[in-house]
Amino acid sequence: MSTSTSTFNRADWQQGYTSLATESSYWIEQVEGELPQSLQGTLFRNGPGLLDRNGVPYGHPFDGDGMVVAVTFTGDRAHFQNRFVQTPGYLAEQRADKILYRGVFGTQKPGGWIGNCFDLRLKNIANTNVISQGDRLWALWEAARPYRLDPETLETLGEEDFNGMLAAGQTFTAHPKLDPITGSWWGFGVQPGPRSVITLYEITQTGTLQQHWQRRVPGFCFLHDFAFTPNYQVFLQNPVNFAPLPYLLGWRTAGECLELKPNTPSKFLIFDRQGDLVEIETDSCFVFHHANAYEEGGRLIVDSVCYADYPKLEPGTDYKQVNFDQVVPGKLYRFIFDVERRTVERQPLLLRSCEFPTVSPRSVGQPYRYAYLGMIAQEQGNAPLQVLVKLDTQTGSVESQSFAPRGFIGEPVFVPHPESTAEDHGWVLSLVFDAARGCSKVVILDARRFGEAPVAVVYLRHHVPYGLHGNFTHRRWR
Repeated sequence: MSTSTSTFNRADWQQGYTSLATESSYWIEQVEGELPQSLQGTLFRNGPGLLDRNGVPYGHPFDGDGMVVAVTFTGDRAHFQNRFVQTPGYLAEQRADKILYRGVFGTQKPGGWIGNCFDLRLKNIANTNVISQGDRLWALWEAARPYRLDPETLETLGEEDFNGMLAAGQTFTAHPKLDPITGSWWGFGVQPGPRSVITLYEITQTGTLQQHWQRRVPGFCFLHDFAFTPNYQVFLQNPVNFAPLPYLLGWRTAGECLELKPNTPSKFLIFDRQGDLVEIETDSCFVFHHANAYEEGGRLIVDSVCYADYPKLEPGTDYKQVNFDQVVPGKLYRFIFDVERRTVERQPLLLRSCEFPTVSPRSVGQPYRYAYLGMIAQEQGNAPLQVLVKLDTQTGSVESQSFAPRGFIGEPVFVPHPESTAEDHGWVLSLVFDAARGCSKVVILDARRFGEAPVAVVYLRHHVPYGLHGNFTHRRWR
């Protein structure tokens, strides 16, 4: 693997954390290379589009209002569209032109602790992921219900209750998984507390939501992601404490009241299809994202990005001035379980700081070989993600595509070729912020020739703030 020793410029990186207040819809005119004729469909992506209100910044980018982007590929052309999710909280703050709600991760209302104490309202920011199924499109935020959008116009149609199956106050994950066998989306909801409640959901191909089981587990559950196989649903219960008093009194946000318990093992919660639970402990770590899971030879294998500590900002810290030397890196590990014997072995897969792991959608929950991730350009420590990576989990070999020093990458999305028979026959798409232009671009890589020049680069007229997650559908909405 060729590595880059270039260092990023902080001012370049900070540009990507600027609000994009305008909504646009246009055919993209500047394309470098040639768009693949077989790449037809829509890349949907979600993330915080507004990072301030009337010049007053949010305390953490994860508190920004959700903005959904759609880039549609027709074979010959590409079309861009973006639109904010019109939640009641977003509309109220638009009218007032000021911050009215506390954020989960770092945003307080004006007025100090007096202005924030005992205000426990949360604004559904619908900013974390976006998934599609047929003619249905949902913007997701894990602390509330999804929002239904029109996939052609991105118009907000309203909060989704799935015909009353998801009651007010219930939550639905921002990380559902599409089952390549059944075509259903599997998801979960969490009610955290001293004894947390986990509910498993399925959204069928017809858009119907079904509840499969609901279980209460000991301890506080902060669950962002999960993994599944034909026989199991797997969660990592991070060993965190939540101290509510500073939150209630308005001193801190809820996210700032979380701490990883020292010298406390993490716990994998492994549910079978009936909801029966096996708990298996491992060394203390924190996980946001799992790459994949599968079963092989009577074993359960789970690949996850692990942190040695909970990577949070301290209260009052400006996230744009973060000291990356003090930010704990995430590293990709493989966990190999013997569920019957309740044992686990942990092996390293990628020890350079990385995030946003993904696999082919046809490999989710199945034995697989290739994972795609974002990685830092420097060999040690931590930094913004500037390198796209293809990891061969069988051989350990890594191919990379670096955008350092002035490019900053988003989550890679693998799109299978319509006629593919090989796991890596397809393309990897990523939204990259190019600080040299002050604009973003969509990069299209041939997954089988990952280290070679991109097949095509689609240049946007403007930047898109750093985002979170998205998905590709072969359905064209243009």
